[in-house]
Parts: sequence; C-alpha cells; structure tokens
Amino acid sequence: MEMEQEKMTMNKELSSDAAAYCCSACHGDETWSYNHPIRGRAKSRSLSASPALGSTKEFRRTRSLHGPCPVTTFGPKACVLQNPQTIMHIQDPASQRLTWNKSPKSVLVIKKMRDASLLQPFKELCTHLMEENNMIVYVEKKVLEDPAIASDESFGAVKKKFCTFREDYDDISNQIDFIICLGGDGTLLYASSLFQGSVPPVMAFHLGSLGFLTPFSFENFQSQVTQVIEGNAAVVLRSRLKVRVVKELRGKKTAVHNGLGENGSRAAGLDMDVGKQAMQYQVLNEVVIDRGPSSYLSNVDVYLDGHLITTVQGDGVIVSTPTGSTAYAAAAGASMIHPNVPAIMITPICPHSLSFRPIVVPAGVELKIMLSPEARNTAWVSFDGRKRQEIRHGDRRLLSRPSISITTSCYPLPSICVRDPVSDWFESLAQCLHWNVRKKQAHFEEEEEEEEEGEG
Repeated sequence: MEMEQEKMTMNKELSSDAAAYCCSACHGDETWSYNHPIRGRAKSRSLSASPALGSTKEFRRTRSLHGPCPVTTFGPKACVLQNPQTIMHIQDPASQRLTWNKSPKSVLVIKKMRDASLLQPFKELCTHLMEENNMIVYVEKKVLEDPAIASDESFGAVKKKFCTFREDYDDISNQIDFIICLGGDGTLLYASSLFQGSVPPVMAFHLGSLGFLTPFSFENFQSQVTQVIEGNAAVVLRSRLKVRVVKELRGKKTAVHNGLGENGSRAAGLDMDVGKQAMQYQVLNEVVIDRGPSSYLSNVDVYLDGHLITTVQGDGVIVSTPTGSTAYAAAAGASMIHPNVPAIMITPICPHSLSFRPIVVPAGVELKIMLSPEARNTAWVSFDGRKRQEIRHGDRRLLSRPSISITTSCYPLPSICVRDPVSDWFESLAQCLHWNVRKKQAHFEEEEEEEEEGEG
C-alpha cells in the first residue's frame, strides 16, 4: 500500500511539473509525460514556418530561434533546483517587432565624414524628415562645418533648423527617438559609441565601403523611413559588451566635461585613495588587447568568473560579441555567430601555440584580462577600433593589477531589419563576405550516365 501511494504521489507531482515545463515555443509540437514521452513535429510542418489560421499566404514561426524550452525533470525523481532569481525570460527573436509608445519626433542623422558622395543623400534625407515628417533632426556640429554644406545656399533654410551636438561634451541620449546612419559599418559603430546607456532604434543605409551591418538601400528611402516611423519593422537586438578598465594614475589629472571622462567614457570614476582610474565603455563589435608597437609577444592572463583559464602568448586576443564575430574575429579564424545567439567569443591573434583555438563562452560570464607578471612589455587595448590606450604593469605595492573586465551589457543595440534577422544576416554573409562562394560542381552528361548504367 505504501509503495502504491508513493507512486500515485510521484505521478501527480510529475504531471504538474510536466505541465509547468510545457514549451510554448513549440506550439504543441513537443510534449512530455512520465509514462510516454512524445518528441518531434508533424511531417506536414516546416522547420521555420507553418500556415497561419484562416490564411494560406501569411506565415508564422513555429520554433523559437533560441530553441525549445528544455524539460528540467530527469527520470522519475530528479529535476533542476528552481531558483526564481536565475530565471531569464527571452522573447523569440523572430517575433521582435518595433513599436512606439508615442509617435517619434526626433531623429539623429549620422553621416560618414570626409565623403563627398554622401552630401546629396544627406541633404535629401534631412529635407524629407523636416518637411514631410515634421521631425526634429540632430546632427553633429562638425557635419555642418563641411565647406560643401556651409556654402550651399539652397540648403540654408533646412540647415537653420538643425539641432547640433558635440561628441564627448553634449549628452543627447534622452533626446533622440531613433537614429539614421548614412555610411558603412564604421558609421554604425560610431553611433553605438555615442550611447553608453539605452540605444534608440538604428536604421542604417548602405552608403559606405562595407555594408554588413547596414542593410537598407537609399534608392527608396522615403517609403522605408515612413514604415519605421509607423512602427512597421522587425528589429534584431545586437548585444554589446560592458567593458571596465582599471588603471593606475601616474600623476595625471583627468579632465571631465559634462560627465564624460578621458576618451569619452560616460561612466568614468576616479578612486584617488588607491591611485586608480576606472573607465567604462559599451562595445558593439570587439575588445582587442594586443602587443602594440613592441616586438615582444603579448602575455596576458584571462580569467573567467574569477578562475584563470589560460595565458595568451601571441600578438593578442579578441573578445567579441556575435555581431563582432564577422569582423576582426573572422579574419583571425573564428566562427561566425548569428547576433541572436547569446555568447561571447574569445579569439587569439597569431597565438604561439598550434592548439589555441577560438572558443565561445556563455553570455552571462565575466571575463577579466590582466597583464601577466611575466610579460616583457605592456599591452594595448581598443574598443571597436577606437579609444586605444596602453595597459601597463601595476605597482607592486598595490594588491591588485590593472585589469580589463568584460561582461555582456544589458543595453543592446536595436538594429532595424529590412526583412527579418535571419534573412538579413545571410544576405550580408553572401553580399559582403562572399560566404561559401565557389564554382558549382558540373553534373554528368546524360550520355555518360547512360553508359555507366549500361556498364552496370
């Protein structure tokens, strides 16, 4: 009797647990029960989409890009300990659409500098935004100092309506509803650096040399801008890295303008008691630690959640986001990761070891990189190719060494898609990086096939 009661109690608990762990992303494709596990999907369903109810033209996804929610009961008695503080709810990236709580009224237009071919598109876009959409347009002050714009009398009426700002001095983070970039990938990286906290949605037009992150064509910009203003667009959340650099102060005072410290960091802090300086950056592509101008190998220690995992000896190391995996990391031999994958990539640069391969770690870990005590030279660090600075050996009298702490930021960059996150990414791989471009293998001629069949 006791055995039967125990089985009945156990079955009740498992049935309630199984209901709690039902995968909403599967839409009923995958269910679990103690007596009979059923896995898989109906043969008539596609991997990516199935017909919507009452329609044969519209489609909806049946699988989350993050995969199905795992069943966390294992066998008759084991399960994962539930801790409410560790539960993270992630929306299906395929369903991420742009919406506005209120109609957008202000837009920041960022133009690639020193490119005369962008002057006419810049003028057309700004005129359209002001006259057709009645938008408040922000531009950098140095953009209007361009002689071609300053001397254009026909553009004078529009130019007077601009709101201007200066990088590292004016904080416009709470005044911009969305951003439009005219240029290449570097223009988008620059836009990311202007917002060290929450980033407005970014619409990037491909008018530069490389357009991996800039999917929009400028030919029909009027209709595309209208769709974004109306909230009719998909977005991909590109994760960023929060980087904190702690260095020693060597008798140098740091000037601070409008909350901005050295090199334009917004979250800078000085600890004068211990003689240290802390700077913080938001990075979209990668953090690069290299040997700089020295002829010696770089020698840096890499810690993951406080544990030493390796010492990098070589030209340096790249710590990148999934967005940055198609940039410098790809050139150094790393794999390319879709921006919806929550991860951090560690890629060595010309390591002095044949077995040192790039690795991918979970997005929730904390990396800390320090100059090794045995290093013969200093190291240099840059953030998305900017703010380059030297990391020197620490004072032995201090308990801790200068360090670079890297975690995934809670402020991603919402990049507006032309179609959807998956289609845009593979289109960029094909068009910009020429991924898997090769001549196709020739097929056998019909006569050769018949001869082979006859011989058989």
